[in-house]
Amino acid sequence: MTYHPKSDFLATIIERGFLADCTDLQSLDETIKGGGMPAYIGYDATAKSLHVGHLLNIMLLRWYQKTGGKPITLMGGGTTKVGDPSFRADERPLLTPQAIDDNIAAMQTVFDRYLDYGASDNAAMMLNNAEWLDELNYLDFLRDIGRHFSVNRMLSFESVKSRLDREQSLSFLEFNYMILQAYDFLELNRRYGCILQMGGSDQWGNIVNGIDLTRRVLDHEIFGLTTPLLTTSDGRKMGKSQGGAIWLSGDMLSPYEFWQFWRNTTDADVGRFLKLYTELPVDECDRLDALEGSEINEAKILLANLVTTLLHGEDAAEAAEATAREVFEKGGVGDDLPTLELNADEVGDGISVVQLIVRSGLAKSGKEAKRLIAENGARLDDQPLTDAGLMLDASSLSSPIKLSAGKKRHALVTLTS
Repeated sequence: MTYHPKSDFLATIIERGFLADCTDLQSLDETIKGGGMPAYIGYDATAKSLHVGHLLNIMLLRWYQKTGGKPITLMGGGTTKVGDPSFRADERPLLTPQAIDDNIAAMQTVFDRYLDYGASDNAAMMLNNAEWLDELNYLDFLRDIGRHFSVNRMLSFESVKSRLDREQSLSFLEFNYMILQAYDFLELNRRYGCILQMGGSDQWGNIVNGIDLTRRVLDHEIFGLTTPLLTTSDGRKMGKSQGGAIWLSGDMLSPYEFWQFWRNTTDADVGRFLKLYTELPVDECDRLDALEGSEINEAKILLANLVTTLLHGEDAAEAAEATAREVFEKGGVGDDLPTLELNADEVGDGISVVQLIVRSGLAKSGKEAKRLIAENGARLDDQPLTDAGLMLDASSLSSPIKLSAGKKRHALVTLTS
């Protein structure tokens, strides 16, 4: 029998396709239906920016707040010092405390776009687990918390088991990570009354650990909820592209490139992505999903505009669409393309087109750029580029040139005075 939730939050996320699993759906539904209950998702500060792979769960927190809940973004100032081993082949590089703090500050600018941290009744909270993890006494922690964990059970978790089955090293430092994450849930429940941890399906084991620990130590009922691990219809991991990670920071990926990523969504994914990454009503998402032929392209443009507006603002989305229409429909240059600016010293007597392709981000290496040219995938000012040995001097760059890799990736090269 299909369960019909009473809470706005669960009704919304089930209808939109966010729910993969829940530890006790009916009890959670009863607990949160009145609103105001804290729920959290944890984010380790391993990079200066979040990426599109994080966006599904950021939208989950946004819906939690919009339906009356109190979202917590838990920053891993403490756990980042250890590193999550889940489904990794090797140990994460360790970061300095200053680097971790800098990453958290940079990531906060993204969360500010999606969540309201102001003085409302259900204002979001940003917390840092270094607040309690940095103060732990090791012997007390072993005695009070460590005794609740079975090594046999920890070894059975798929995230650990897969690493050991491949005979890849798992350090004792990393092995402690799942205990620390479980302890986070305990502390959030004890300090802030947090009753729900959410995350991707790969975090199920860690979430259940926290629920079990909190029940043993505090005898409190808390819950876990996971979202599906998304792949695109052609089997690729969500958020990956030829150019690498799709960062959410405008400093690491321009709003135009972000917009273009969503514009290039395959036909089969449009309806699903509209439900997950925008706030468009579900019936409208279904209508757009049913479009075919050239009409589906307008749905993709709407998807790109709505997602980009949420992250970068309406002006950035409009500028990106205008540039795309200029580039693709009129064969022009566009004002918002990623731009490589060179000075006269860098150009000197001449600079190779291969170097320009690499420096503009259209290829990762000179070898890749040469292969792109050899396979007729490169264009210079919309004309086929066939000479990998081409050199461009200052006069050639007196006006901006457009480089293209395939039909969908473009960049400008300009010479500054």
